[in-house]
Amino acid sequence: MVMTAGKQDGLAQDFVQFAVEAGVLRFGQFKTKAGRLSPYFFNAGLFDDGAKLGRLAQFYAQRILASGIEFDMIFGPAYKGIALAAAVAIELARLGRNVPYAYNRKEAKDHGEGGTLVGAPVRGKVLIVDDVMSAGTAARESIALIRAAGAVPHAVAIALDRQEMATEDGVDVAHSAVQYVRDKLGLHVCAIARLADLLQYLERHQGDALGAHHAEVLAYRERYGVPD
Repeated sequence: MVMTAGKQDGLAQDFVQFAVEAGVLRFGQFKTKAGRLSPYFFNAGLFDDGAKLGRLAQFYAQRILASGIEFDMIFGPAYKGIALAAAVAIELARLGRNVPYAYNRKEAKDHGEGGTLVGAPVRGKVLIVDDVMSAGTAARESIALIRAAGAVPHAVAIALDRQEMATEDGVDVAHSAVQYVRDKLGLHVCAIARLADLLQYLERHQGDALGAHHAEVLAYRERYGVPD
């Protein structure tokens, strides 16, 4: 399948550059959860200081507000989603959109307030904030927790959409995790950037060290990618 470049998204291009400069987006050979050898790797855990986390939250907030998605609160899935939800809530408040947030524990607490949910009461339309979506497992778990609390899982915001086939029982399927969550589970999904944006960024750098990775990333996209 051949993927063609579309109109450039300025916010996405700025985010890809930021991720590369922060060392969060790296190139080489990396084994994915699906067992594929990927020529790039995005590790949101490396947004590991206040400045980088704050800048990341700005990108999330801009994309969320621009998407027009309606939501009453933010939910962060343990563990990476906890810091992301808190940072995004702070940035949205700074921009004049103050909303409550909550997150879950991996194990239920048997003392104090107990339970697995921490933070504000989970109510209304909920926006789940996470880093990437590989198989949709974390999203399904969050959806179950939110529904059990009596709220509505309405949307998901992620940093990067890899735009590649998901796997089920070790077998490639025709849809991505994002498409599954959007089309099968009925949630809105917004991503700061997609693999297509990364390819555009690398194409702009043809002739330098970064641009040298374009062919490998494009070949990976053509092999494992899904249509938009």
